[in-house]
Amino acid sequence: MKLLIKGGLVVDPLGKIDPAADLLISEGKIEAVEKDIKYDGAQIIDATGKMVVPGLIDMHVHLREPGFEAKETIATGTRAAARGGFTSVACMPNTRPVADDQSVIKFICERAKETGVVNVFPIGAITKGSKGDELSEMADLKAYGAVAFSDDGFPVSRSDVMRRAMQYAKMVGLPIISHCEDKELASDGVMHEGYMSTVLGLKGIPAAAEEVMVARDIILAELTGCPLHLAHISTVGSVRLVREAKARGVAVTAEVTPHHFTLTDRAVAGYDTATKVNPPLRTDMDVAAVKEGLADGTIDVIATDHAPHTDEEKDVEYQYAPFGLVGLETAVGLVFTELIATGVLTPVEAIKKLTVNPARILGINKGTLAVGADADVTIIDPNIKEVVDVSQFETKGRNSPFIGRKLNGLPVMTIVNGNIVMHERKIIEK
Repeated sequence: MKLLIKGGLVVDPLGKIDPAADLLISEGKIEAVEKDIKYDGAQIIDATGKMVVPGLIDMHVHLREPGFEAKETIATGTRAAARGGFTSVACMPNTRPVADDQSVIKFICERAKETGVVNVFPIGAITKGSKGDELSEMADLKAYGAVAFSDDGFPVSRSDVMRRAMQYAKMVGLPIISHCEDKELASDGVMHEGYMSTVLGLKGIPAAAEEVMVARDIILAELTGCPLHLAHISTVGSVRLVREAKARGVAVTAEVTPHHFTLTDRAVAGYDTATKVNPPLRTDMDVAAVKEGLADGTIDVIATDHAPHTDEEKDVEYQYAPFGLVGLETAVGLVFTELIATGVLTPVEAIKKLTVNPARILGINKGTLAVGADADVTIIDPNIKEVVDVSQFETKGRNSPFIGRKLNGLPVMTIVNGNIVMHERKIIEK
């Protein structure tokens, strides 16, 4: 059956579509985008008072399958994505086994077709086992569906290996996504190094642990000409380095997470292990810097770094808990509450960082409502309010630092390839 979305405010980051247009969807594609469409027999979706946007793309999630199904599966992770308004996700390769060969990439793609409810794009490992020594077979990974390369969580410490990785990635035409962290500087720190770490008696991770690797990878990108995407940057210095690199014409892009533009290291004061993330929550100055970077275009993408863990893993003393929090189901609400309502970004600017920009960086044919495009659409009600309740989450993870927080502006419908997969905050069961 055809879907006809009427009465909504169309938010097109490319500015080519009339905001007052209706959308007609047929056989998984956008068939028409124009005013006052009439089509007998179509299922009418009344979007009055809501925003109709291209399907959201999260280019940084951890689906945990294969190997860590107790934390998350492709089925539960994609259900969480759909509830969060995302129609596509790119999943990191730190699975078990690591997604460093064609068999794992092939498994993820097949499993996503069998059990997933949104589009899944795997990211292949830069090095075998993400050990930082021997490069993966990058051309094979791309042939089987990888859209980028990353050793996320395990930074490539050897500069010679990273240089060769960028040279090969450029040859195969995919970007490198870098987790920027100097492990020696970070040592065994568990939170941001500063006043709060001293007060709380926890070992800190200095901002320099991130910034020296941001600087190195920008220099290597400049040397090799490889497109470089910097994951979850979080400090004043990182934002400045990216801004300066872009001014020189380096092919670098960057992302920030909702928790890094919302929370500071003061959130660690209660020793809630849901606040233990890598990179750590930073200071007020850092939060202000990433917001400024979002506003002036230095930061291209908003991504969640969705990282679910089991309750047993997180229910330990702070220093022993794994890094990571769940973010797919709170991201849009945090963007509207923290960025749009406060004037940091306009709705168009925010949606661009959630659609067009990640699609461009990954080279995937998504993030648009143009006629003929895949019918991936998200409908957001900017006036709806919701208190974060992890018992309603679709992800297996309950490690959210936002429990009890009131969010404004939430996705109310997710359409993937022309099929409604989420309506009124509930997944549509097949």
